[in-house]
Amino acid sequence: MKNYKTIILSNQEISPGYFRMRLLAPGFGAKARSGQFLMFRVQRSLPPLLRRPFGIFRVGFMPSDCDGMPEKEYVEILYKVAGRGTTIMAELHEGDRVELLGPLGKGFEENPAKQEKILVGGGIGLVPLFMLASELVEKYDVRLLMGGRTREDILAVTEFERLGVETETYVSTDDGSLGEEGLVTQVLERKLQKYPDAEVFACGPMPMLKAVNEICSDHKVSLQVSLEEFMACGVGACLGCVVKGAGHTEENPSYLCTCKVGPVFQSERLDWDALGEPNETCEGCAS
Repeated sequence: MKNYKTIILSNQEISPGYFRMRLLAPGFGAKARSGQFLMFRVQRSLPPLLRRPFGIFRVGFMPSDCDGMPEKEYVEILYKVAGRGTTIMAELHEGDRVELLGPLGKGFEENPAKQEKILVGGGIGLVPLFMLASELVEKYDVRLLMGGRTREDILAVTEFERLGVETETYVSTDDGSLGEEGLVTQVLERKLQKYPDAEVFACGPMPMLKAVNEICSDHKVSLQVSLEEFMACGVGACLGCVVKGAGHTEENPSYLCTCKVGPVFQSERLDWDALGEPNETCEGCAS
């Protein structure tokens, strides 16, 4: 974990309301693992006070500005404009100075015994799956199921296809504007009937994750989920992102800090009935 006082290399709108930001981050890629996240300080003045958590989409290198200079190492995030903080972010430009903390949290783990890997992403939940796909595709058969309400919620299809991940026939939207009409969980149900020994990785809105968990449980398939909980500190100090673990009771409480124990969890570690209940967070955390 390192605090970077750095600059923006690019900040582009890739779909209505969705942005891709690239940040200069020397040494970040050597530490980052798929499923981890970073905390982004929107601006140095107030408000907003708190940093915002974002999944790590990609790390890499850009050519140097001139011969003899080192390449520029970067980290990339995708985000959706949802409130005050992300609205400010969308107005930032190349060269603006910002601050980020990371990489943070626990990422995905692969089971070498499972040759077939199925990735399920809903909307902005596709973000942490890109690094995972780039790691898995060299060794396993990887299939990506992409879901969204409309075609505007389907992100980074080209980037996934360049990795060699099968995506084209597995895109679904609620309104049928791209791919097949319906929920991405319906596609997952079919794929698990075809690949009953698969390992599943998922990230997206809580209703989708609950449905994915139920399907995987019915098929007795291993599932890892990345939770999109609100985080104020990102290091386990504020306890604002705790979720209830499996077997939690008032007599024997089990709380898991998403930012430190997660954000990636084996599905059986979580109390799915309690997930999605609102936490007592401040007004600005959701943006």
